[in-house]
Amino acid sequence: MDQSIILNQPKQYDSLLAKSEEMGFTMPSDIYIGAFLKTMAASKLAGNFLELGTGIGLSLSWLLDGMDEDSKMISVDNDPELIQVAKMYFDADENRLQLVCADGAEWLESYKGPQFDLIFADAWPGKYSHLDLTIGLLNKGGYYIIDDMQKQPNWPEGHEEKALELVGVLEERKDIIITKMNWSTGLIVAVKK
Repeated sequence: MDQSIILNQPKQYDSLLAKSEEMGFTMPSDIYIGAFLKTMAASKLAGNFLELGTGIGLSLSWLLDGMDEDSKMISVDNDPELIQVAKMYFDADENRLQLVCADGAEWLESYKGPQFDLIFADAWPGKYSHLDLTIGLLNKGGYYIIDDMQKQPNWPEGHEEKALELVGVLEERKDIIITKMNWSTGLIVAVKK
């Protein structure tokens, strides 16, 4: 099996990757994570999805590509420039996608809508803070997905310890079942019990 062959990339993916390089965006999600997210999104028909950390929209492109027409997505980022870029690339998806420019922690604390079938937490809030609140927003059987759990070259001093601590916290939780994957950038998938 050759996992380097990625089938059916989202139509915006190459343009988003080029824009990411042009802007000097140093935290793009890995293509393998994207393909995985597309597969997970496809498993939740008429699903409700949340992405914390839109970034430039690379992961978002995969999630939207996997979602059916009856699914909805909220993607939150605190950087107005990145949200504007995402709006340029995803304006055709306005019926399924709500892009929110807000502090992720504040957004999580104020959210009062329906629970989610999949949450991709790719920002500090929802991953390293507000974990209980985030997992509490999952439906039973819903996925909580995080990446970058293996040491990355762009990690600041002390971040590796925080990642290891997070893994320990997730391992101890009784409300989720987790799988840790030493693959791509390091992936943890949890399912709400």
